[in-house]
Amino acid sequence: MSVPERPVRPAVVLLAVLALGINLRAALSAYPPLLETVRADLGLSAGLAGVVQAGTVLMMGAGSFAAPTLARRIDRERAAALGVVAVAAGNLARGLPATVALVAGSVAIGLGIGVTGVAVTGVVRDHLPERAGVATGLYTVAMMGGATVASLTALPLRDTLGGWWWALAAWALPAVLALVVWWPVTRRLHHTAAGAPAAAPAPPVRLPWSSRFARLALAFQAMSSVQFYAWLTWLAPFYEAQGFTPAGAAVVLSVWNVVQIPAALLVPALAERRHAWAPWAALCVACGGLGVGGMLVAPVLPVLGPWPWVVAAAVGVGAGFPLGLAVVAWRTPDGATSASVSALTLGAAYVVAALAPPAMGLLIDLAGFRAALVVVALGVVVQGVSVLRLGPRRVAWEGRAAAARS
Repeated sequence: MSVPERPVRPAVVLLAVLALGINLRAALSAYPPLLETVRADLGLSAGLAGVVQAGTVLMMGAGSFAAPTLARRIDRERAAALGVVAVAAGNLARGLPATVALVAGSVAIGLGIGVTGVAVTGVVRDHLPERAGVATGLYTVAMMGGATVASLTALPLRDTLGGWWWALAAWALPAVLALVVWWPVTRRLHHTAAGAPAAAPAPPVRLPWSSRFARLALAFQAMSSVQFYAWLTWLAPFYEAQGFTPAGAAVVLSVWNVVQIPAALLVPALAERRHAWAPWAALCVACGGLGVGGMLVAPVLPVLGPWPWVVAAAVGVGAGFPLGLAVVAWRTPDGATSASVSALTLGAAYVVAALAPPAMGLLIDLAGFRAALVVVALGVVVQGVSVLRLGPRRVAWEGRAAAARS
């Protein structure tokens, strides 16, 4: 009879999760700075070049929906590893300067991100249940950090390596390194459980559309994603329309990106420490509303400029995403349920988020930027309603009851 190994330390699991997280936004952020170069080299229209990015996000939704079934067949830890393999392969494929390779690589990247993102939520619920808020905050910071580095280094890598395709392919290396870190942890987690009684066969995976809690969590996460991708796509062009130079508008976008990092780290940790999710989620909604409302009414203040609105919008989206992950971890009874709910919330969120920027672009063409910002404002309103309906429950010790009631 084999003797189970000592349990894997939570810190080791967390470090492995962070290694995965670094790769879950980097490929998305490396592409936009190179987009005009890609268009010129491949002869792509602006619409087709934009569809590549939107298609990647749509594939993230498809991967999220498929993740619970895949995890049931090969377990969550191995599903996360398979997702990272897809990300690495997609980055390598984009190292070929051809339209087919760019599209195929982007599809693989999107599917891999979707699968890994959902699988990781179940891993956090199973192996880091008492620190879900801190873990999801750090995980989000890792994603944002990878995205920030990818966007900042895209042009230097292109110039240093000799082509935009090499700059995209370079992000296969961090994915491979993450797999090197993750795989031994996966094996130890399985060895640790070797002596445990055999669990009952898992039931067929169904997305919990009938769960009130899942639908409300979906609304919160989807509207957070709408705000994120709307600002990521249109914040800089909006301020260029207000008279900023392209360099000045890029600074606005950079500040928005940077402010999200402390928000993602601090707000979920404070929510966990205070044992209250709803007040902190309401703070995110208030910040999101302040940001878009200010930009609608007075985009550039006389002395303060755009910064109050930019910072408020950044806090709203930066803290909103990890809080959306955390509430699922806190209010579900086990890792399988957490992964199933996360598949629904993340999958739907990515689909909605992929459609929002093109819809805003159409509104900009028809009626101008302020009409497009109404889309963000409506997203904030829906997110606020979801917070009110989810209720001010104590988060960490109510998960089973809350899941049963939802």
